[in-house]
Amino acid sequence: MTFLDELNESLRTKWKFKQPMPIQSLMIPEMLAGKDIVAESPTGTGKTLAYALPLIQMVNGDLPKTQALIITPSQELSMQIVNVIRDLVEGTSVTVTQLIGGANMQRQIEKLKKKPTIVVGTPGRLNELVKERKLKMYDVKYVVIDEGDQLLSREYRVLVKDLIEAANPERQLAVVSATITEEIELVAKNMMQQPIRLQVNADEIPDIGHVIHSYVKVDDRKKTDTLRGVSSLSGVRALAFMNNVDQLRMKELKLLYNDAPVAVLYSDMKKFDRQKTLEDFRKGNIRVLIATDLAARGLDIEGLTHVIHVDVPHTVEQYLHRSGRTGRAGADGEVLTLLSYNEERDYRKVTKGIKTVQKVWYSGELIEGNAKTVDDMRKSAPKPSKPKKKKK
Repeated sequence: MTFLDELNESLRTKWKFKQPMPIQSLMIPEMLAGKDIVAESPTGTGKTLAYALPLIQMVNGDLPKTQALIITPSQELSMQIVNVIRDLVEGTSVTVTQLIGGANMQRQIEKLKKKPTIVVGTPGRLNELVKERKLKMYDVKYVVIDEGDQLLSREYRVLVKDLIEAANPERQLAVVSATITEEIELVAKNMMQQPIRLQVNADEIPDIGHVIHSYVKVDDRKKTDTLRGVSSLSGVRALAFMNNVDQLRMKELKLLYNDAPVAVLYSDMKKFDRQKTLEDFRKGNIRVLIATDLAARGLDIEGLTHVIHVDVPHTVEQYLHRSGRTGRAGADGEVLTLLSYNEERDYRKVTKGIKTVQKVWYSGELIEGNAKTVDDMRKSAPKPSKPKKKKK
């Protein structure tokens, strides 16, 4: 049995894929062949395994040096990747550690003294450790940039470029993301040697659950009440997105005042508060978690029933990136947009080519239809009978 056959068998049994996902089938052979890669595939389609599996095959755990670096934009994503790799390398000599901002730097230096085979970390902390000469980049021959659309944006570009240039000159570089614009692709290719471009579209993904794209028309000032209503629906586990941080804080105050099972996630939250909020959400104490795109980066939450666009996203890519967090691994899901009247034009643009359905509140439930539907249902509903008068 070849290595690829073993991988396919592992994906079917251990990782519960009925078959390798398209990005895995495309990317694994190319990485094993030593190619530089720019890979695009929707959220939740197996990108982590697509680069982690060949990395583990290519590194040598018996060599006391760090050979592979995975760069991520957030603490949560770093931790998730480390957990996946630890599971994969169990029983082998390959080791992995995470180097993230907000954690004790001295402890991380002690971990680096043990020469972990693979390092996963955020660009700020990685650069700090390189400048302190604690992370030896010359031995790094494999670099992966996860969430490349963010890490190669202007905000992080210089930090990431410094790390790549510090690596071994014969390094292999892979950039992966759910969405890659022409600008990001150009930036990536300028750091690469004869790169190949891999792209998987949503309609190529097997066993995607049935996802409904719906909207409910609502005034801007009533969006908080609508969120509260959604949180009361049976079985709801939703990640809601807003475009504006200031509006996010205002929503939080209103929701806290009414004691709804809803919480807000900020990008600048303290680590303990962020972890507690996520734990409450996973346990079901919180039914709806509201965040901006930045605050939600790297979150991988299983079993989301809904993605809610409190504000209409600015771009098609943003809409698809947010929406891809539900309907994963064959599960059903719903993408619900709270649509104010002045957002209708933007909504039509970002959902062009997607079948959408209108919904409306009726008797404490969201049903398919509009205001006329509700009027018709109310008219056809049996009227309560009047109590009979007692005879004197």
